This record gives sequence, structure tokens and C-alpha cells, in this order.
Amino acid sequence: MSDGGSRTVRAGRRRVEIRRPDKVLLPGDGDARAYTKGDLVDYHRAVARHMLPHLRGRPLMLDRRPDGLGGPAFMQKNTPDSYPDWIRRAEVVKEGGTVAHTVCDDTATLLYLVDQASVTLHRWLSRADDVDRPDRLVFDLDPSGDDFGTVREAARQLGELLGELALPSALMTTGSRGLHVIVPLGGGEDFDAVREFAREVADTLADAHPDRLTTAARKKDRGDRLYLDVGRNAYAQTAVAPWTVRALPGAPVATPITWDRLDDPELHARRWTVENAVEQAATNPWAGLSRKGRSLAPARRRLAALRG
Repeated sequence: MSDGGSRTVRAGRRRVEIRRPDKVLLPGDGDARAYTKGDLVDYHRAVARHMLPHLRGRPLMLDRRPDGLGGPAFMQKNTPDSYPDWIRRAEVVKEGGTVAHTVCDDTATLLYLVDQASVTLHRWLSRADDVDRPDRLVFDLDPSGDDFGTVREAARQLGELLGELALPSALMTTGSRGLHVIVPLGGGEDFDAVREFAREVADTLADAHPDRLTTAARKKDRGDRLYLDVGRNAYAQTAVAPWTVRALPGAPVATPITWDRLDDPELHARRWTVENAVEQAATNPWAGLSRKGRSLAPARRRLAALRG
């Protein structure tokens, strides 16, 4: 239902008012059209059942663009008092105090966040009820340029190494430049231990391919090599959520894919957009991933053996 400058949508038992649904938030890109707030509402309603399992129970950081991509960006952690009481908050410790992060457990909350021009949702790798112990590990494959071939190759090599360590893994386009490789965890270790393991894995791969891969944090030390970034595996750090829209022209979407997609010649980081991501979501590329969380202890022993 629409009323002048607003539109009301039903989400479960709730009705969510969408203000200024015709406002353009993301401009077009080449042949791709521009996207309004209403377009993003429609996309999130369609993808909600696939997206919500990756959001529920997790503190979020919101990339808000109230005036569209051309205006200021707000990276919002704390939940404003103006948000409805039915939206869940997660009080987590920060240096010198706490932050009440928004948690998105249902479609109504998801659509409310879109109304607030939250274009991109960044999620914690742990859950609000156990924030110190991540149940996801993320490798961010960040190329130095636009050569996606180097990203494909690095993903294959990382996937093979994780396979040797008997760790399940999943693949996601970032909607920006690279790929994320995700490892589901059992949640038995803290962030420091998980990050140290991720760093050892990345160092092992970079040591084997020093001309193409690097773990150097400073850009000036990377040259034209792909950066294996494990920095997101830390307390209070976040990673883009599966199926979230990136704040970029053309509305690209961070999209889960199966490993065989690496052989698709049309694959690139922005392969899916608001226009076609729902169709990809329906294929359920991460089927069963949440049930595959593992302890890192056996993998740590295997890695030590590989490193000699």
C-alpha cells in the first residue's frame, strides 16, 4: 500500500512503513539501471528467507546511505533510541563501555533497516549469545587490480589447502572486487586463536606462491600480488553478509556460490545484482553449511605437519 511519500508493506505480523520509496539510493552502472529504496525493499522481501539464517542472532554494523550513494555514508554500530522496541538489540562490550548493536532476526527488521537506507549489512562472525567465540572464519581474497583470474586461482588453491586440512568451506562473491572463503566453526575457540590459525593458513599458501600471493598488511608491500586478508577474524570486526547489497553503482550483491562456479567464464565479483540474485539464492548454494561447523584442533595438527 502506498500513500503519497510512503509505502506500507506487510512482514509477518507487522506492517513496516517505507518512506520515500521512489528515492534513488544506487545509481545505474553502464547498462544497469538505477535502484530506488522501493527496489531494495522488493529485493529484500524476496531474498529474506535465504538471507535471514545468516543474520539471526548476530550483531550488525550498517552501511547507511540516507541521501544515496552520492551523499555521506554512516557506518552505524549503535542502535538509535528511535528504532522500534520490537527490533532486537545486542549489548556487547567495547573499550570503555558497551555498544547496543542491531540484530536482524526477522523480515520486518530487515525491511525497517532498508527504510533507514541501510544498503549493506555487515555481520559479526560470532553470535550475540557468545560474542567471544566465532562460528565462522573468513578469508578475504583481495586482488591488487581488476584481474579476476588471480582471484579464481587463489580461491582454488585455498580451497585445496582447506580440503587437505579436512575443513569444509564455502565461497562467496563480495559484490566488490574479490571473493570470500568461509569456514564454518564449532564455536569452541576465541577470536585470537581463530585469527592465528587463519594467519598460519594464509602464510602457508603465500609461502608456496610468493610471486602471486601475500599476507602483507601494508599496500606498499604487496606490489601486484593478491592479498590474503584474515583481519576480519577479530572481536568486533565484521564481514559483509551473504545476499547483502553493496553500496556501489548497479547494486551488486554479495552472493554465495558453489565451488564449481569457479569454472564459469562469466564469474566475477559483481556477477550478481539486485536484478538476478534472488534466482541464484533459490539454488541454495550453501545447503547444509551451518551444520558443518568443526573444531580447529585436528586441522591445526594437520597444518603443522604440512609446514614441517
